[in-house]
Amino acid sequence: MTEALTPRSAVLAEKLFAEGLLPADGPAEGGVLAGPEASPDTAGTSEATDVEAAVHAIADRSRHAARRMARANRAWKDRGLRAIAAALLERKAGILAANAKDVAAGKANGTSAALLDRLTLTGARIDGLAAALENLANLPDPVGNVVRGQTLPNGLRLRQVNVPMGVVAAIYEARPNVTVDIAGLGLKSGNAVILRGGTAAAATNAAFVTVLRDALDSVGLPADAVQSVDQYGRDGANALMRARGRVDVLIPRGGRELIQSVVNNARVPVIETGEGNVHIFLDASADEEMAVEILLNAKTQRPSVCNTVETLLVHSKSTVLPAVAAALRAAGVTLHTDERVRAALPGSVDSVPATDEDWATEYMDLDLAVAMVDSLDDAVKHIRRWSTGHTEAILTNDLGNAERFIAEVDSAAVIVNASTRFTDGGELGLGAEVGISTQKLHARGPMGLTELTTTKWIVQGEGQIRA
Repeated sequence: MTEALTPRSAVLAEKLFAEGLLPADGPAEGGVLAGPEASPDTAGTSEATDVEAAVHAIADRSRHAARRMARANRAWKDRGLRAIAAALLERKAGILAANAKDVAAGKANGTSAALLDRLTLTGARIDGLAAALENLANLPDPVGNVVRGQTLPNGLRLRQVNVPMGVVAAIYEARPNVTVDIAGLGLKSGNAVILRGGTAAAATNAAFVTVLRDALDSVGLPADAVQSVDQYGRDGANALMRARGRVDVLIPRGGRELIQSVVNNARVPVIETGEGNVHIFLDASADEEMAVEILLNAKTQRPSVCNTVETLLVHSKSTVLPAVAAALRAAGVTLHTDERVRAALPGSVDSVPATDEDWATEYMDLDLAVAMVDSLDDAVKHIRRWSTGHTEAILTNDLGNAERFIAEVDSAAVIVNASTRFTDGGELGLGAEVGISTQKLHARGPMGLTELTTTKWIVQGEGQIRA
C-alpha cells in the first residue's frame, strides 16, 4: 500500500512516472520501484535479471575507471574539463537539436511551463555550462588536501586527506544541465559517475553523454568515467539503487516523490538532497527598496528552481507589504495569502486564500504563499513547522534579529539581506553543484568538489610497534 498523495503530489507522481523515474503504483512491497511492466512470470524475471547484469557491468567498468581517475593529477583532470567545455561549444547545434526533440515531446505530453523551463536548453545556457567547466578547472583540486595531521610522541606521522568517493551515481529529473554539472564535478574530484536522467530528457542526455565520453577519451582519460543507465528505464534505476558494493554513493536530485523513493528504497549509501520550500522573513525594520528588489529576484528570476522563495512571512509592524505585494503582482506572481495579509493589502492588489497545503508547497512557478506573523519567534516557529531545511532568509536592519535568525533557523543555508537564489554551488564559488543536501551527515548545503570526496588516514612510521 502506498500513502495517500495530495493533489499536487499526485500530479508530481504522474510526471515522474511519465519520465520513467517513478512507477504509477509507488514503491513495491519488496522495497524497490516496480515498473508497470513488471510481472511474476518467467519472462519478466529474466528481463529484470538481464537489466541488473547490464547495470552491474556498467558499474564494474565505472569502478575500473574510478581507479584510473584516482591516479590522475590536477593538470590531467583540468585538461579533461577544458576539453569537455570546448566540445560543448563545438557540438552545440547537435545538442540543441536533441533538446528540441525532448521539449517538443514534453509539450505534447502536457508538461508544465516550469518543468519545460528546466528541460529547455538554449545557446546561452550551453555557453554557461562551458563557462562553469572552465571555472571548475580553475578551482583547487580537493584530492590530497590535508584535513588534519600530527606527529605522535612515538614518531608516527599522521595525515587525514581527502580522497575520491569512487563511483558516484545520480538519479535526477528532466534537467539536462545536471548531466554536465555532475560529470564535471565527478571528474575534478577524481570519481567516475553513473547517470540516470529521466525519459523526458533522454535525447539531450544521450547527446551530452556522447560529448562527455568523446572529450575524456581525447585527452587520455577513461571514457567510462561517465556512463548512463537511461537506456534501461525504471529497471535500470532499480538496479542502480540495488548495486551495493559497486556504487559508493547515490545522489537523488528532484522533487519530493523522487527523492523519498530513492531514500526509502536504495540499498547503496544515499546523500539526500531536498526540495526547496524556501522562506523569506520580512522583519519590521526591513528597507522597502531592498525588500522589493530581493523578493522580485528570489521569486521571479527563475521560478522553477529549488532556491526560489515559496513563502513570505511578513512582520505585522512592517510598512512595506503593500509595495512588495504590488511589485510581485505586477511581475505576474499569484499571492496565496492568509486573512491578515489580505486585510493589509490595498484593493488594487488581488490574492487568493491560502490553505495549509500552500505553506507546504514547493510551487516551482509564479506563486507565493504569504503569511503575517507578530514576531521573529513566530516566524521561526512557522519555518520549523513547514520548512524542508533548504534555505531561509531574513530581511532586516536589526543586527540582533539577524543574529537570532542565524542561530535559531536550522536549514542548510541561512541568508541575511540577500536573495535566496544565491544558494547555488556556482554562485557560492564551488564551481557547480551536484545538488543541495538537506541532511546533516557528511555533506550539507550545495555539494561541490569537497563533498564528493571522503577521507583516508595515512600513517607513516619507521618501524614502530604497538606496546
